[in-house]
Amino acid sequence: MNPHPPLDGSRPRRTRPRLAGVLLAAAALAAVAVAPAQASGAAAPYLNPRLPVDQRVHDLLGRMTLEEKVGQLTQAERGAIDADQGQITSLGLGSVLSGGGSTPANNTPTGWADMIDGYQSRALATRLHIPLLYGIDSVHGDNNLVGATIFPHNIGMGATRDPALVREEEHITATETRATGPQWVFAPCVCVTRDERWGRTYESFGEDPRLVSRMETAIDGFQGGDLAARDHVLATAKHYAGDGDTRYGSSTGGYTIDQGITFTDWRHFQQVDLAPYVTAVREHHVGSIMPSFSSVQWTDRPGSTPVKMSANKELLTDVLKHKIGFDGFLISDWEAIHQLPGDYATQVRTSVNAGMDMFMEPYSAPRFEQALLAEVRAGRVPMSRIDDAVRRILHSKFELGLFEHPYTDRTNIATIGSPAHRAVARRAVAESQVLLKNTNRALPLRPSQRIYVAGTNANDLGNQAGGWTVTWQGQSGNTSFPGTTILQGIQGNAAHVTYSAAASAPTSGYDVGVVVIGETPYAEGVGDVGNNGHTLNLSAADRANIDRVCSSIRTCVVLDVAGRTQIVTGELPKMDAFVMSWLPGSEGAGVSDVLFGKRPFTGTLPVSWPRTEAQEPINIGDRHYDPLFPYGYGITTRH
Repeated sequence: MNPHPPLDGSRPRRTRPRLAGVLLAAAALAAVAVAPAQASGAAAPYLNPRLPVDQRVHDLLGRMTLEEKVGQLTQAERGAIDADQGQITSLGLGSVLSGGGSTPANNTPTGWADMIDGYQSRALATRLHIPLLYGIDSVHGDNNLVGATIFPHNIGMGATRDPALVREEEHITATETRATGPQWVFAPCVCVTRDERWGRTYESFGEDPRLVSRMETAIDGFQGGDLAARDHVLATAKHYAGDGDTRYGSSTGGYTIDQGITFTDWRHFQQVDLAPYVTAVREHHVGSIMPSFSSVQWTDRPGSTPVKMSANKELLTDVLKHKIGFDGFLISDWEAIHQLPGDYATQVRTSVNAGMDMFMEPYSAPRFEQALLAEVRAGRVPMSRIDDAVRRILHSKFELGLFEHPYTDRTNIATIGSPAHRAVARRAVAESQVLLKNTNRALPLRPSQRIYVAGTNANDLGNQAGGWTVTWQGQSGNTSFPGTTILQGIQGNAAHVTYSAAASAPTSGYDVGVVVIGETPYAEGVGDVGNNGHTLNLSAADRANIDRVCSSIRTCVVLDVAGRTQIVTGELPKMDAFVMSWLPGSEGAGVSDVLFGKRPFTGTLPVSWPRTEAQEPINIGDRHYDPLFPYGYGITTRH
């Protein structure tokens, strides 16, 4: 499989499989869903599931007023409409989303389904009964839902080098997500992380676009071959393009690197930043793409200045839609157009004309609709552009089967967080562990050993899951969601285990010390190095724990629970074994599976490990490449 198909200007085959056959199978049940539409004429072709999707879209589009079309381009946050759900009807909203931590008061599968079905009833009360598309950030499981299966973040999944496992993970995520109502996920992130100081490093599969492209089986897991099925959702490749390749210090959004500027020539941009999207479109037929907050400035074009992706017509329309052949729809990131130059009307006009199709305007939906209507009526946004955007959005709604089955199919609710799903997550954790040092046969551990465990991250579900877990930023502690900590996994394998978070308990009489170091949760630019005290260097507490345990217990094993590499150059000689555990999610027992040899170490680094923070950015292929551990390194063991 060639992960970098040439951009030769030719339009490839139709990217997403059409679902006319699937909709035929649903015809027997169609009457139930379209019953509310009888008053407007049951013979309307767009209500006929036997017709091809393109024909249904054409018919519906021809019946819509400008106001109804603009409504389809609008996405609001549930927090903005929940208290006055009539806005869904009056604004004709095309979509509603839940941002990170935006949940129903009853954060259970039934609570979610009831909430979304209530919103859906408001959408179906509109003149043409166009169903609502509900989006959510299911980035490592259905992570807003308490009780969902929480998988390792993408950086850990990149370490597995297991595309089949990634596909299985996202199929489980799709199953759990759709069973609670949402039909659309803002995942996977197919960003290529080129600087570990980025607060979104853990959302990437790695620094090499070839690895990222291999892991895009995630899209297949989400979408399957039948978007209308109860175990599939519409996927979103994000953030197009170059979000992981911005220059440190270039951000103007209050961060240091996130949402910054990608300074690049076309060749580098095509080979590194654009390549995963070619694969996502041409090989995996992704249904939606989210442009990045970031900007691009060309180094091979004299006079080039930074252009935000939300305003970049060349990259959104000319390259992505025309050359690559993307025929899904583009969804803006959270209030992304607010970062564009000019007044609000100019921001709206610029982005629509650049090629944006749907607008995530969480708390500005009425204002957005008014502005866009005025721009169209003034002739500054052509109707052809509006029709193109609506056509793309409606096509996805028909493919998802929402006109036949608008309400939540709750059949799979019982599988959410089930033992079978958690077993897959546990296997993913085990496969993601990267063994970086193992001297004197420190690993595997033996059940008969007396084991001393230190470090807060050994017994903290929130820390081992990271950001985007129940809330946007995540939170430390063991009360937010069910799961197994790393300490519990160790205790399940050995009878003599002592835990001392600060290594304050006496260390004499133990065979092995296990020190768990790492980060506390963060998300996006909040976690950028240089922001909010974030650094790649170990905390003073972690260094102290390593010093105390490794100097007093004969065998010392250190685990790093973090969303990115940390600087361990000075501490590495003190350790007998060193394991990168990433952010394993809810199944900490998967870490103990490899520590005790129940599963072999097979993970390898998806990024280069720097010697110092100042060495960033460092990536495979650099001219002067001298990392502490190279990209792809990992000691493998036998089971």
